[in-house]
Amino acid sequence: MTAVDSRTAALLCYIPVVGWIMAIVVLASAKYRHDYETRFHAFQGLYLFVAWLITDWVLSPMMHGMFHAPLGGLLKALIVFAWIFMLIKVSHRVHFKLPIIGDLAEKSVSEQGV
Repeated sequence: MTAVDSRTAALLCYIPVVGWIMAIVVLASAKYRHDYETRFHAFQGLYLFVAWLITDWVLSPMMHGMFHAPLGGLLKALIVFAWIFMLIKVSHRVHFKLPIIGDLAEKSVSEQGV
C-alpha cells in the first residue's frame, strides 16, 4: 500500500458499492494513522456505504408494497450522486462534509486523536 498517496486513497473510499473495502484498509493502515483528511474521507465513505445498506436492505423492502415505492430508488440515486460528488470534490482537493454523515466522520476521526 506504500505506492498509494493520500489523495488517491481518499478517492478510492468513494468508489460506489466497493469503496468501503478501501475505507477499511485506510483506517487499518499505519501509513494514514495521523492523516486527518484521508481518515475523514475513509469514515465518510464508510458511513455513506452504511446509508446505502440501510436503504437497500431496510427502507426499500419496507416501501415495496406501499405507494412510496419510488422513494427507495430515489434514496439510492441520492447516495450514488453523493459518491460521485465526493469523488469530484476529493479529486479537486476540496474538503467537503456531507450533511449528517460528515459530522459522524469528523467525530470519529477526532475520537481517535488524529
